[in-house]
Amino acid sequence: MRIGLLAALVLGALAVSLGGSTQASAGASAACSSATYGSNGYGYAGFQANRMGHGVRAALTPLADNAVAEGHVAAWVGVGGPGKGPNGADEWLQVGLASFAGSPRNLYYEVTRPGGSPVFHLVESDVPQGALRRVAVLEMGKRPGTWRVWVDGRAVSEPIVLPGSSKRWQPIATAEAWDGGRGGCNEFAFRFERVEVAAGLGGSWKRFVGGFRFQDAGYRISPIDARPQGPASGAQSRSAQAAGGAATSFVAASA
Repeated sequence: MRIGLLAALVLGALAVSLGGSTQASAGASAACSSATYGSNGYGYAGFQANRMGHGVRAALTPLADNAVAEGHVAAWVGVGGPGKGPNGADEWLQVGLASFAGSPRNLYYEVTRPGGSPVFHLVESDVPQGALRRVAVLEMGKRPGTWRVWVDGRAVSEPIVLPGSSKRWQPIATAEAWDGGRGGCNEFAFRFERVEVAAGLGGSWKRFVGGFRFQDAGYRISPIDARPQGPASGAQSRSAQAAGGAATSFVAASA
């Protein structure tokens, strides 16, 4: 999105990896999100893959009505991030579902090229609750560094050249909420199914295995393709920790 959904998450993950901070942010909205890392008011529930990939795909389903007081909620899969492009430039690509305050749920993709700003592309407006959409970003066969966005088996973007991107990025699958800088609570529930990583150009899809788990206070991640587990508790600050196995299908939701 124009304000850069992926930027907040990847910058935050870097801060935790380097600094190891697990303290709660003073004055943060403990029941919704924290400013432990990334931009203020952002919260996440999802995973980063444990391996580099040439793409990522998932079936996304919104499980709840829009409940966005300020800012937005979203569920997306993507690659790249701030500082991940050539010479430390920002560069990423993502596709998913998003709702803003007072707006319908949209299917979108966002691309950021080196030296540019995030550009939001609307694919479908007013996606109903319970509607499944199969989304993917994938590096094209025989064209390293060139990507396309796919929805329900069809390409919805032109070829997107992202310099220096081949064999460099660990894909991400996550839900996200942003409070619009007002400190309020936005509610969401999204199902991620059959999350997979492309092992080669153009495909060769493999099981997504989480290398990092992103989970803010007040959010939960419930696996739905493993042994039954209760809702994750959610630390008082966001943590990036070993996911401990495959994350092929899960529900990410506000508590």
